[in-house]
Amino acid sequence: MPTLSDKKAIVEEITEQLNNSNAVYITKYTGMSVDDMGELRGKFREGNVRFKVYKNTLIKRAMDTIGGYEDLYPHLEDQNGFAFVEEELAAPAKVLKNYIKEKNKPEFKAALIDGDYYSQDQLDSLAAMKSKNEVIGDIMGLLLSPITNVVSGLQAQGGNIAGAVKTIAEKGEE
Repeated sequence: MPTLSDKKAIVEEITEQLNNSNAVYITKYTGMSVDDMGELRGKFREGNVRFKVYKNTLIKRAMDTIGGYEDLYPHLEDQNGFAFVEEELAAPAKVLKNYIKEKNKPEFKAALIDGDYYSQDQLDSLAAMKSKNEVIGDIMGLLLSPITNVVSGLQAQGGNIAGAVKTIAEKGEE
């Protein structure tokens, strides 16, 4: 049985994880075997996601300390696992969607991403979100596209002008 000082240390650990994360996902892991939990943790690690199991009362205390997590309070029931992520905010959703498709567990309950609440029925939308690198690539492609078009246009026009000048010069020699 954890002592009061043990519980305080766990609340401090959770508070630090919440402060360092831009998103937290809640899953209900009831009915999952130890092997399944280990496999799921491994898949989360591959996506640079920390997945931990905490007592709901301790995570609520940490959330109360920080504030802004009230939308998640109704989901702090049953046996929950918590996925914390700093950068690729859709990574846990992608892992969960694939794992649930394969094993039919765990149950996605809710997420709080950059202060926005996402409910159980929004997992597919979260999984479809592009990663930060994909969005940056799209933006770079859009920014480079007009420049490429201008350069191509100038080269084409330059070729036409040079051809026209050459034709006029040849006619002048005749």
